[in-house]
Amino acid sequence: MSDAPANTLYPLPEDWPSTEAEATAVQNELRGQVVLDEPGPPPGAPLVVAGVDVAYDDERDLVAAAAVLLDARTLQVLEEATAVGRVSFPYVPGLLAFREVPTVLEALGRLTAEPDLVVCDGYGIAHPRRFGLASHLGVLTGLPTIGVAKNPFVFRHEPPGPRRGDAAPLLDGMDEVGRALRTQAGVKPVFVSVGHRVTLDRACEHTLLLAPRYRLPETTRAADGLCRAALRRAAG
Repeated sequence: MSDAPANTLYPLPEDWPSTEAEATAVQNELRGQVVLDEPGPPPGAPLVVAGVDVAYDDERDLVAAAAVLLDARTLQVLEEATAVGRVSFPYVPGLLAFREVPTVLEALGRLTAEPDLVVCDGYGIAHPRRFGLASHLGVLTGLPTIGVAKNPFVFRHEPPGPRRGDAAPLLDGMDEVGRALRTQAGVKPVFVSVGHRVTLDRACEHTLLLAPRYRLPETTRAADGLCRAALRRAAG
């Protein structure tokens, strides 16, 4: 856990919404700032990749976020940071980012190095308003981001083939908003979507490189364990 001072690198917007109507309006406004025409960092290059994740203690109204930096080639953990705060927004499907972004920004801002790519345990444009957590973080930080989710939310897909690397489009009507990607042979797929400043093809390539042995990328696995540990310590 980082002992760095509070985040000044990625500050939370001052007019952070407190109601469902305000949050929906923010999503509708900011989604126009998502960049979809940049390729993003090249897979296989010597990159520093961040994984972010959150954990909740609903009884104590606490949320913990973790940001973990990994060497994209070796998957060695380079740096870790956490932040714990009060849950500041109610649970509303489609608006979960407003519960998570404040502490995630705090954790990212406590890292001493800037990542080349951020991998979120959640969605990017594979979202009813095309603006999930990965897109929200990308717009607020300016960093290339992707979402790698465990479930497909509300969208449909055909089963991908059984081999590692097989994929199938994740569809909202006729629009491809992500892909169901098989990271391990015979294991349930993950659901990859663009967040900001990365193409879907590259998002899938990065996900495969970050998941050489398990279903979930190592970025998510590392951040998940770290935020749960931070929450246990905070809950006492």
